[in-house]
Amino acid sequence: MPKDNGIGASTKRREDVRFLTGAGNYTDDVNVYGQAYVHFLRSDVAHGRISKIDTSAAEAMPGVVRIFTGKDFEGIGGLPCGWQVTDRHGAAMKEPGHPVLAQGKVRHVGDPIAAVVAESLAEARDAAEAIEVEIEDLPAVVDMKAALESGAAKVHDDLDDNLCYDWGFVEENKEAVDKAISEAAHVTTLELKNNRLVANPMEPRVAVGDYSAANDESTLFTTSQNPHVIRLLMGAFVLGIPEHKLRVVAPDVGGGFGTKIFHYAEEAFCTFAARQLKRAVKWTSTRSEAFMSDAHGRDHVTKIELALDADNNFTAIRTETYANMGAYLSTFAPSVPTWLHGTLMAGNYKTPLIYVNVKAVFTNTVPVDAYRGAGRPEATYQLERVIDKAARELGVDPIALRRQNFITEFPYATPVAVEYDTGDYPATMDKLEEIADIKGFAARRAESEKRGKLRGLGVNCYIEACGIAPSNLVGQLGARAGLYDAATVRVNATGSISVMVGAHSHGQGHETSFPQVVAEMLGIDESMVDIVHGDSSKIPFGMGTYGSRSIAVCGSAMVRATEKIINKAKKIAAHLLEASEADIELKDGQFSVAGTDKSVAWGDVTLAAYVPHNYPLEDIEPGLEETAFYDPANFTYPSGAYACEVELDPETGKVTIERFAAADDFGNIINPMIVSGQVHGGLAQGIGQALLEDCAYDETGQLISASYMDYAMPRADDVPFYAVDHSCQTPCTHNPLGVKGCGEAGAIGSPPSVINAVIDALHSGGHSHVTHIDMPASPSRVWAAMHG
Repeated sequence: MPKDNGIGASTKRREDVRFLTGAGNYTDDVNVYGQAYVHFLRSDVAHGRISKIDTSAAEAMPGVVRIFTGKDFEGIGGLPCGWQVTDRHGAAMKEPGHPVLAQGKVRHVGDPIAAVVAESLAEARDAAEAIEVEIEDLPAVVDMKAALESGAAKVHDDLDDNLCYDWGFVEENKEAVDKAISEAAHVTTLELKNNRLVANPMEPRVAVGDYSAANDESTLFTTSQNPHVIRLLMGAFVLGIPEHKLRVVAPDVGGGFGTKIFHYAEEAFCTFAARQLKRAVKWTSTRSEAFMSDAHGRDHVTKIELALDADNNFTAIRTETYANMGAYLSTFAPSVPTWLHGTLMAGNYKTPLIYVNVKAVFTNTVPVDAYRGAGRPEATYQLERVIDKAARELGVDPIALRRQNFITEFPYATPVAVEYDTGDYPATMDKLEEIADIKGFAARRAESEKRGKLRGLGVNCYIEACGIAPSNLVGQLGARAGLYDAATVRVNATGSISVMVGAHSHGQGHETSFPQVVAEMLGIDESMVDIVHGDSSKIPFGMGTYGSRSIAVCGSAMVRATEKIINKAKKIAAHLLEASEADIELKDGQFSVAGTDKSVAWGDVTLAAYVPHNYPLEDIEPGLEETAFYDPANFTYPSGAYACEVELDPETGKVTIERFAAADDFGNIINPMIVSGQVHGGLAQGIGQALLEDCAYDETGQLISASYMDYAMPRADDVPFYAVDHSCQTPCTHNPLGVKGCGEAGAIGSPPSVINAVIDALHSGGHSHVTHIDMPASPSRVWAAMHG
């Protein structure tokens, strides 16, 4: 029988009640008495020198409170970068300034030039139109390779060129890799692009800055995935506000997908302006603003080479990638194409030699940072595409080629400096072949051909590194923050529990799954446990939610804190039962003396903790509240195998996904329903990237996909019903729950399976000259490839 409580139960998400009934409390729902509104005047050119800003006419307009420009932020810190990468020659990356409002130059369309604060949003917008700005147009650099050419316009005048860093990993492997490739029996080469994406969470970004002159305290309400990180970055490095005088609150957040991790100029501005004006200041992004101010994702151009011996064993991999940083370094941007990408290039395979080169480039485009998967999708896509191409060149089955090269013994130290603790890749492939009905594909292809359609099957594997850690190691790799997390478990006198966590929930279901863990440990009902998150004044210092880390890192902290609660409660129970503490057992919410029928209920023990009449205070202090911090010993490594079947119309090039199967190994599962939902969402985003989404600039740096009229988002009829399975479970060996991350897997594993399927369909129709199609595989792009 399925469980109905605790770990392993598909408990319905309790937070959905308020979301589905319109009772959610999002940042735009926050309104402070007397607040003013801000509208940002943004650059409409990609690159230019500001020669004049005249605000006099705008300042005289009705309702205007004050107009701010870059001059108001002189002497104030710019937006900091949270990760420093050291290049292959031992030099630190180039780290130009990132002002809150443009100073001297604009560097991308959407760069904020001025901010108008007014009594109403309409008045702020009207006044912004009256600001006179003169900008001397400068040549824009958009293409990464062109940006590195001699004589290219410089995005930042104080830098020698547009190269942020030239990273090599593992540099000591390079000579051996070059030799292995030159001597290989077969080498497959593939050049590909990982298309730029806009995250497009349902809720745009919002910031409300407030200030209390009575105690000199600032409060920022913001759409953030990690409020404590924003408080640290903005308070210490931008505005110079002591942390005890700065509160950051991230209430309900309508999706993030990585783009709400970072510290943005609008957050700093609203907090700064509120202090200057002694009143609250509110900004709500429009969707058009989001396209040109939210951090974008992906945007890599890569050449990958796979070497094989005469028996088709992988012997070496070499990659060269150009990674777009955009105009400025976003909070964690430098880490994405390096430590979150290069370290995953081994994939699921026992390739002995790997070398990864990444050139990070500044361009006159919106900054690029982590987007669902963050580096792992880029690594998986190039690896799984080149393996599929190799199988075609060698005339072997792509599944068999993968199986032959699977890692089968654990722990396994890869040549790119990570150690996989557990996994069973043959088992997930077995499960995939079962749920995808691979044996029945030939019949389905024949049926499609009868209708004049081409049908293709694409298969791939993935491995992901989640819960990036430990802090001392990532610090050596350039992280400027710890990557632990924290939880405080507060047991009330009547036995109910409040758990304050450093992780933030914005679609992950923490308010449901976290109580399942605590309830399981204590043997009580989940309804007795409440989760508190998102308010830096209430929760312990934690690093937030990203990188599929919440249950593995923050959940482990919660387990450690609950263990402390149990240990103290056992001491109290021992006094109440007049027994030895060593003989006390906790089961189903009852403390009992081993081997006897003597017991006391959970609620009686918790009441005694706050009404200490029956135990000596010199032995046990009153109360029942504990805090724990948890810093992982290693990443967790979820993995899986995916299969996609597409049908292709040769008349139009339109691709339709007919079937999709995903077999994942997430270790132990807390809530199977929530895990399936996370996979479903990731698959939709991966399919969107593969077939539809493309953030495109023209040669002048104008964003030509700046709205939903030009940027194609996946709809319900673009995706099939998925076959999802996560019964292959190899528990993580180094966290107390044995869990791995699950939130990004679907977005990592799906793009290569879709493109592999498209290529397979084309080959089945006689178009064997098509060896690769860049994402998105739009009808026009597919049709053009078919016809040369």
